[in-house]
Amino acid sequence: MKVTNEKTENHQAFLTVEMEPAEMEESLENSYRRLVKKIDIPGFRKGKAPRAILERHVGQESLLRETIDELVPQAYEKALEEQEIEAIAQPQIEVVQTNPIIFKAVVPLKPLIKLGDYRGIQVSPEPVEVTDSSVDDVIEQLRHQHATWEPVDRAVDLGDLVILDVESSVEGEPFINQKGAQYQVVGGSSAPAPGFAEQLVSMNKNQEKEFKLRLPADYSRSELADREASFKVAVTEIKQENLPEVTDDFAREVDPDFQTVSELREKAFTDLKARAEEVTRRNFEERVIEAAVDISEAEFPPFLVEVEIDRSLSRDLQFVQQSGFSLEQYLKSINKTEEELREEMRPAATRRVAQFLVLSKITEEEKVEVSASEIDNEIEEMTKTAAENKDELKKALNTPQARESIEQRLLTRKTIQLLVEIAQGSKETITKQKEDKK
Repeated sequence: MKVTNEKTENHQAFLTVEMEPAEMEESLENSYRRLVKKIDIPGFRKGKAPRAILERHVGQESLLRETIDELVPQAYEKALEEQEIEAIAQPQIEVVQTNPIIFKAVVPLKPLIKLGDYRGIQVSPEPVEVTDSSVDDVIEQLRHQHATWEPVDRAVDLGDLVILDVESSVEGEPFINQKGAQYQVVGGSSAPAPGFAEQLVSMNKNQEKEFKLRLPADYSRSELADREASFKVAVTEIKQENLPEVTDDFAREVDPDFQTVSELREKAFTDLKARAEEVTRRNFEERVIEAAVDISEAEFPPFLVEVEIDRSLSRDLQFVQQSGFSLEQYLKSINKTEEELREEMRPAATRRVAQFLVLSKITEEEKVEVSASEIDNEIEEMTKTAAENKDELKKALNTPQARESIEQRLLTRKTIQLLVEIAQGSKETITKQKEDKK
């Protein structure tokens, strides 16, 4: 066979492979021998029909397809060996001629990562601040959660809870029809349609009203998007929110462990600070990773980005399907084609691939390792809260594939922690890493 390495571009090798007629004939003969043993041909015992008879019976195309399926993978492997090419995944193969066989292969090559001086990264952490105003907001939310609703004899106002009967349709098709529905009149709400809450304001008890509203273009039920809905509502009761005063009794109602408002505010402050610290920690890690990527060079074949986009799409589709929608419905609701969505996801996916490759290279450079006991401890943590089937879950997590995945996650976690310590100026960390490498 003849192999031509047309070019290397974007960490992909572009090969053209042309089979010799003798190789084609040998492969056709092998395909004939396999097929003739599988197919019943009238007038012949299985495996005894001549090749010409078999070709007339199954068609020359079937024999050729069998040959291509056998010959192309073998020829591709020989081509890699001949050209001394190390592929990291399956190629894109296009058969451009069948007699003799000529095919083109786009071969993804090993990424090239050139690390910058990541040991010199310095990133200043953001301060964690929790204000009295933030604590006040938490207390206000708790007041609303423990509020009571009292009937009032006045017109509907924003914030009220109304009981109403609803009849509606969308261009003649039934929409929402319910008696005794509870609805809180919140300004700007898009449920069940933008402007619905505002239409109820100033209505009185036992009053009826008819109005029309246009559903948004991104409405969750795509078949109703951007269509006009007709509503007929009747208010049967109006209730006003009665917020409790912030007293020691209120604190005890929120949690019996609290005896005073001060204790309640202290707990709110502690919780807010813990959440803020967690967000700050994650943001700091992201900034450190970005700094490492920005000073490094990462070249890799495009297929890695496509794999990352596929992974993200699969995750998003799972969420969409759990919400009761198909991919087609989701795409229609956001007014995009699948290809447009993929292109929209491409920059972020490209960045994630670069991050993974740079972190993996740092892991290798710093000889970061994960022990079997660390994997065991991680599995214990992962199964600690399992209420049922704990043993089955442990068994599943202890398969070689699962343990390898956990190991990779722990390696990444330890590498990020190393970068964080370097970025914070921990000389001890840097010194220890250098000593470990000696």
